[in-house]
Amino acid sequence: MSFDPLYAFVFAGLFSPGPNVILLTTSGARFGFKRTLPHVLGVAFGVGITSALTGFGIGALLLAQPALTFVLKCLAAAWILWMAWKLFRSTRGPQAQGRDRPFTFIEAVLFQWVNPKIWAIAMAASSGYAIGLPPVQEALRLGSAFSGINLFVCLFWTFAGSLLAVLMTRPVWWRGFMSVMALALAASAVMVFL
Repeated sequence: MSFDPLYAFVFAGLFSPGPNVILLTTSGARFGFKRTLPHVLGVAFGVGITSALTGFGIGALLLAQPALTFVLKCLAAAWILWMAWKLFRSTRGPQAQGRDRPFTFIEAVLFQWVNPKIWAIAMAASSGYAIGLPPVQEALRLGSAFSGINLFVCLFWTFAGSLLAVLMTRPVWWRGFMSVMALALAASAVMVFL
């Protein structure tokens, strides 16, 4: 039995900073590890669905339809910028106040539909690491690889965020952290069009 290089590719793609990593790290810092778990599970599930769809050829359809791709990029950028703005405004401190709350499971799943990084990694994996299986089996292979690996990636970044909250005891440090995370998220919106 040999090692499937798909796993190394998926890990490298999902572990590197992008919208999910930024949002989960920030949520772990703001709301704690336990309250962020529905967000974590939603990301892992949503990423699995998105990557499985590329195994069925949805990614190829998006590449063949530039107008549809552009609309999805605009939606993704708008949503990411809106979330960046919310992060930027949430400089009150690590304790959430008012209506602030982490993403729900469903919100996290739906976000994967417009997350450009996930689509890019999934399309690259489906085209570069396919092993010639029938579409259903290839979709299951991609979906399970992405979900399983991403679950551990999400847990790591959420835990890292919860540890950061313990270290940031001064309001100025907290504001600096939230500002940096908001700017990084906004930059990922710009990257949608590159």
